[in-house]
Amino acid sequence: MSQFITWLRDPNPASRRQARLGQTYLGWLRLKRNPLAVAGLIIIGALLLMAAFAPWLATHDPVAQNLQNRLLPPGSPGHFLGTDDFGRDIWSRIVHGARITLYIIALVAVTAPLIGMLVGTVAGYFGGWVDQVLMRITDIFLAFPRLILALALVAVLGPGIENAVLAIALTAWPPYARVARAETLTVRNSDYIAAVRLQGAGAGRIIWGHVMPMCLPSVIIRVTLDMAGVILIAAGLGFLGLGAQPPLSEWGLMISAGRKYLFEQWWVATMPGLAIFIVSLGFNLLGDGLRDVLDPRSSGK
Repeated sequence: MSQFITWLRDPNPASRRQARLGQTYLGWLRLKRNPLAVAGLIIIGALLLMAAFAPWLATHDPVAQNLQNRLLPPGSPGHFLGTDDFGRDIWSRIVHGARITLYIIALVAVTAPLIGMLVGTVAGYFGGWVDQVLMRITDIFLAFPRLILALALVAVLGPGIENAVLAIALTAWPPYARVARAETLTVRNSDYIAAVRLQGAGAGRIIWGHVMPMCLPSVIIRVTLDMAGVILIAAGLGFLGLGAQPPLSEWGLMISAGRKYLFEQWWVATMPGLAIFIVSLGFNLLGDGLRDVLDPRSSGK
């Protein structure tokens, strides 16, 4: 094991694979030195495990109703987080709701950054009227609050998880375009870009193979930090009845169903609210840690 670690930390790697593995290992060491980032990583890891093993972690069917057990308080036998107004186990619904949350996060994280990077790198690389047109379109999207724009899009498309994901993705890409454009402006006149251009590479190959990889660290940090906002917007759409539809156990929908019992049976809305808070906090902590790890100025520390 010690020989492998020595191989990873070799300052003169013999191959590209060794260099990449070494950088990953050094990044992990820097991340471990940040206890808050490790706490965020543990929270996200717990969310992934909860979603993966939901059928085994859930103690009851999340949609099965039992009116005899409605509004049981936390700590009741067989329902340690209590039950809702239909007698459904809150813990089981939170566990299965983690799958819906991860589904939304995954789709938004795949679509919005890709659109933003494509727009930002093309605008930054070509400049001129291309930059002006693409950035003015970006400014138009940035002029509207994300939740309001998402509400308008979902109202047009219709309620549902897929439409909610599409609406969130269409409102989330402008910040990534700004980040990618800023990174592209710093590298488009670099010597290695000029060398690739002299070798006959076209604009598409340069953007995809050489500019976008340079934008990835900043975009990854932004994605991690934005996931808390994505969760809140998805929960807001569910709360308003425009996201996931009953009887799905989406966390925002659970809060909406429990708001009328907030003063007497507080746990119905509080438990899914705590789940949103903890997961959002985990993404923010992990994002702060990744910002330190992926910062080029700290790569040698």
